[in-house]
Amino acid sequence: MQKTAVVRIDRQVTHAKYGKKYMLSRKFKIHDPEAKARLGDVVEFEECRPLSKDKRWRYRSTITAAVGTQQS
Repeated sequence: MQKTAVVRIDRQVTHAKYGKKYMLSRKFKIHDPEAKARLGDVVEFEECRPLSKDKRWRYRSTITAAVGTQQS
């Protein structure tokens, strides 16, 4: 997994009957050959052809860098 980053998408959902809000998350494995994505970054990725069993997404850019990390 040297050229792979795992991205988690969190979303808040309201229960239909009870109205309670709760979090749902989903993980995507994205292809990042230059390893530009860092822990805590907000990144943009796009769909592509299947690259492996689980990888079907490609890194596009970093929208917001995480506080305290440096891009090299």
